[in-house]
Amino acid sequence: MTAVNLPAIGRELVNPPSDGISNLRFSNHSDNLLVSSWDKSVRLYDASANVLRGEFMHGGPVLDCCFHDDSSGFSASVDNCVRRLARLMPRCSPQGHGLQLSLEVIVSVKLLVFSHGKEDILGKHDAPVRCIEYSYATGYYLRCKSQAFLRQVVTGSWDKTLKCWDPRGASGQEHTLVGTYQQPERVYSLSLFSNRLVVATAGRHVNIYDLRNMSQPEQRRESSLKYQTRCVRCYPNGTGYALSSVEGRVAMEFFELSEASQAKKYAFKCHRKSEAGRDIVYPVNAIAFHPIYGTFATGGCDGFVNVWDGNNKKRLYQYSKYPSSIAALSFSRDGRLLAAASSYTFEEGDKPHEPDAIFVRSVNEMEVKPKPKVLP
Repeated sequence: MTAVNLPAIGRELVNPPSDGISNLRFSNHSDNLLVSSWDKSVRLYDASANVLRGEFMHGGPVLDCCFHDDSSGFSASVDNCVRRLARLMPRCSPQGHGLQLSLEVIVSVKLLVFSHGKEDILGKHDAPVRCIEYSYATGYYLRCKSQAFLRQVVTGSWDKTLKCWDPRGASGQEHTLVGTYQQPERVYSLSLFSNRLVVATAGRHVNIYDLRNMSQPEQRRESSLKYQTRCVRCYPNGTGYALSSVEGRVAMEFFELSEASQAKKYAFKCHRKSEAGRDIVYPVNAIAFHPIYGTFATGGCDGFVNVWDGNNKKRLYQYSKYPSSIAALSFSRDGRLLAAASSYTFEEGDKPHEPDAIFVRSVNEMEVKPKPKVLP
């Protein structure tokens, strides 16, 4: 299929991180954008206004972040800690050094100041925390049929465990840890839809859980792709998930185990090119689903963002090339904006590269809306 190349890659946000960007996410309530980085920071931007609203420094590189509400969130760090980032309130520094940030802890209503080095830690893993998700779901625990508060923080670590945390409790693991669940290998990616959790690990393992009964996975699978998993994301309709690998492929999978459902799964090649008679393949680092149309964007180490219609197995658009690898992607809550992290992921080792940057692009409906099938 011939892709349409668009000249603009979006507006570059001011004050980007100074090192590799590990993830970015739009809020579910506004155009606020949360960004985690290897420079040990989590930054909060107003993407529409192109303003840095706040910054929270960590003890080590930050590998993931997610929102709790519109002005607070959680982070996963190389220093093994799971942090609760509280309300960001800019104020003028009395020393005249620009912006100083205050932290209003979500639970204790106590005011902390970032520059004092204080923090709110939910708990820790035994190795770096690779990914973090916040579940907005409520329901019943299947084991005891009692009302459950399922709005948990879920973290996956290189210590080969998954942990669930109750953010309502006081700080400290003894108050907040709900459960620890052993995984077959290091956790690389997580995705949530309602009560369903998909965990992708090293060794091409995929475990599928119901948050209401975490005693064991509902399903244990092996990735249908032959190489290491980079990203997993649930479909917006909750019927399955997309999974990408380092070898320029994406697999479209379905939860239902019936023969009819499994017959619909497939995988396709992407983010690759032919040069001098050989195929050059790039890792697919990011997948983001459009919240309205269910189409999805992929970002690769080739610096391109492609938009796909998974149902019709077609590429809809390819945006102009970004300065560096695409490390992360996120659509805004209404699908009007697409944020892309242009950030070298060291797939070719340490070498000179373009500065890390965040671009926010206005999305045209024709780029993401599925095209009707043409009957023969």
